[in-house]
Amino acid sequence: MLPHRTAHRARRSPLGALSLAAVCALLATPVTPAGASPAGPGNPDAHCAGRALVRVPGAAHQRADCLDELTTAGTAASGHTDPADYAGLTPKDLPTPTGVPGIQIDGYFPDTSTTNTNHGWHHDSQFVIRLPDHWNGGLVVAGTPGNREQYANDRAVADWVLARGYAYAATDKGNTGPAFFRDGRRPGDAIAEWNARLTQLTRAARTVVTQRYRRPPARTLATGLSNGGYLVRWQLEHHPELYDGGVDWEGTLWRADGPHPLTFLPAALRHYPVYAAGGPRAAEAAAAMHRAGYPAGSEFLWPYHHKVYWDLTQRLYREELDPGYDGATEAGTPYCASGTPACDADYAYPARPAAVHRAVARIALTGRIGKPLITLQGTLDVLLPITQDSDVYARMVQAAGRGSLLRYYRIEGGTHTDSLADAFPDRLRPMVPCHRAAFTALERWTAGAGRPPASRTVARPAGADPATLLTACPLR
Repeated sequence: MLPHRTAHRARRSPLGALSLAAVCALLATPVTPAGASPAGPGNPDAHCAGRALVRVPGAAHQRADCLDELTTAGTAASGHTDPADYAGLTPKDLPTPTGVPGIQIDGYFPDTSTTNTNHGWHHDSQFVIRLPDHWNGGLVVAGTPGNREQYANDRAVADWVLARGYAYAATDKGNTGPAFFRDGRRPGDAIAEWNARLTQLTRAARTVVTQRYRRPPARTLATGLSNGGYLVRWQLEHHPELYDGGVDWEGTLWRADGPHPLTFLPAALRHYPVYAAGGPRAAEAAAAMHRAGYPAGSEFLWPYHHKVYWDLTQRLYREELDPGYDGATEAGTPYCASGTPACDADYAYPARPAAVHRAVARIALTGRIGKPLITLQGTLDVLLPITQDSDVYARMVQAAGRGSLLRYYRIEGGTHTDSLADAFPDRLRPMVPCHRAAFTALERWTAGAGRPPASRTVARPAGADPATLLTACPLR
């Protein structure tokens, strides 16, 4: 879920979520479309061809720029991305590909909320679309993790897929930042808008690709992490006609009867302080944490998540779905002690009014996917514990009779935020190479070149050094 990030910016207030070499060198080779002509004036393979003619359907504003580099190797310096938006999401030594010239379109769709201040626009529903000169015929679309803005996936996803020749599009989901819950008129509206905005962007981006390259995309793939993974699940359930498949990277699970973040986060807020204090009740508190889904062996991650993730995530998302719990107070009382009136540590979702359950039902997942989906999640995820999230969603897909469309990989030693692998290299592995392995498996699957390996737990190689874990994640 990746809540509000802690990185601050000089030019605006912090918004959004806190939230390969050997093998990937081969995977990073762009795929040239069959029958492509040499670049030259007047043909679609020329540098930034047709830039003045590209129009994003439905956009209230757009700006198209011709860039020599669409990856963060160039856009970070040219102002066509925001490094603060993707801070903390990837390992520090993740390579950055280069050599991807093309068109970048920034803009926004009509909206009434104004939390996203990128470009000085103070306007939500902002998007970015990148169109590489050397196109492989495909399109990748993504929603952002947590409450970040449209550039949050640039390091984890966009750089790599652009280097492979894909066009790429991302949305800020229609609201951003730690006050995202103020958007909308009724509980759940802000999250429901996320789904509508990704659908809107996908349709628009497919048209833009057709304008630029004079033919529609041969393949449209959705991907995203955390809240972005939730969007992939939802899109394949509700709009499979728009996509050929998707990769869900630790997507947030919402379902009316639970589990979901509002059923397991209160347990962490209630029991972790007792565990951290030590003494005779510490062992009992740890056992309660384990029963709530936080896996044994993940205790070394608990202090960081208590400080950064659990409290803020619980309060913001509870305010979005159950604003009446704390009356006129907005998003509760930070780090309140259990027993304090209206404390989120004591939140009990099953006992809340039916209206709250209906709000969650509005954004709930069903498992009824209509196109191939690869889901992956780390076994040491302690923001969205795997037994309370992807394990459950995989069972939902099976129960819905769609099991043949799913591959599910549990990544041993993976956690929710890849930057933590830098802090604990002996106990964690980065998820990004596993995402890339899953993505290439999805490519083969949707191209009819073979089904991915069976769902399984992907072991962390014993004694593997950080460089090896950053470059490979064999799913077989």
